[in-house]
Amino acid sequence: MIRINIRQIIATLLIFTCSYFFGGGVAMIVNAYEKDYLMEDGGENWGLGFTVKGQPPTGNATADELKKYDAYFIGNTKEKVIYLTFDAGYENGYTATILDALKKHNVSATFFLVGNYLTTSPDLVQRMVAEGHTVANHTYNHPDMTNITGMDSFRKEIEDLERIYKDITGQDLVKFYRPPRGKYSVNNLTMAKELGYKTFFWSLAYVDWYNDKQPSKEEAFNKLLGRIHPGAIVLLHSTSKTNSCIMDELLTKWEEMGYTFGKLEDLVR
Repeated sequence: MIRINIRQIIATLLIFTCSYFFGGGVAMIVNAYEKDYLMEDGGENWGLGFTVKGQPPTGNATADELKKYDAYFIGNTKEKVIYLTFDAGYENGYTATILDALKKHNVSATFFLVGNYLTTSPDLVQRMVAEGHTVANHTYNHPDMTNITGMDSFRKEIEDLERIYKDITGQDLVKFYRPPRGKYSVNNLTMAKELGYKTFFWSLAYVDWYNDKQPSKEEAFNKLLGRIHPGAIVLLHSTSKTNSCIMDELLTKWEEMGYTFGKLEDLVR
């Protein structure tokens, strides 16, 4: 079973205490996408802890532990490669601009989509595929998957999305899965693996999904430039106005820092 390392928790608390009282400036994350904790029902929220600027974070589980379930949260930490991914539960009017920036920089990303996105925006799904991006499985209904314990229900969430994607594109969906809201359990990871899926978490994200509280350009760059690291799997939301406005400049700045961009397909080969 994947468990949080108690020593890691203690060390993190000590770092936070020192940072709070002595101005250590350690970056600690405080929301559901970025906080480490064990859920009472045995499931977990994927979370990260950053301590050194420009260095990979720690996660709820190590890369080696996750590989037992064909799951990943980071690539090769010795190579300055970024794996750019987007989550989208609905179209908010910003995906086209993001796709424009990706095309300009010749960057291929992975879009984890839900059923609503596929049924309401098939034209954008087709554009993603035509421009060399990967469309992947974020489940049909975007539920808390830790509440799904049986294979039949789990399979339905996964395969309903597969069917819509094939209807739209005529192609089979790549078997990449991201748990909605980062909520997962060992049972979920096991079922995904049994269905032939590889599960992808992330090693960098920021609070970009509130429509009425979008981060400023400066706030976005502070996180996305300050915490970028070799092998990063970056999670952004294509529903974000800020992301659409900064994408061209963000990709340029990452390139100026010496980073190149890989595909998740390359990471798992």
